[in-house]
Amino acid sequence: MKKVITYGTYDLLHVGHLRLLKRARDLGDHLTVAISTDEFNWDEKQKTCVINFDDRRLLVENLKCVNPTIPETN
Repeated sequence: MKKVITYGTYDLLHVGHLRLLKRARDLGDHLTVAISTDEFNWDEKQKTCVINFDDRRLLVENLKCVNPTIPETN
């Protein structure tokens, strides 16, 4: 089994995100998506998300091309 991982914030989920995730999944059999936490986005990028982490995670983990999601904290 070939596993792939990708990272992102996925705030205001849009078709570009979907295309990226589908391309990533096509590279292997299993796609893990690391989603930047609200704290990580602020501490590293001084970015405030429109959609909170829990809701962004729920949206991404319910896409059929995604296996598990994990928080990106560093």
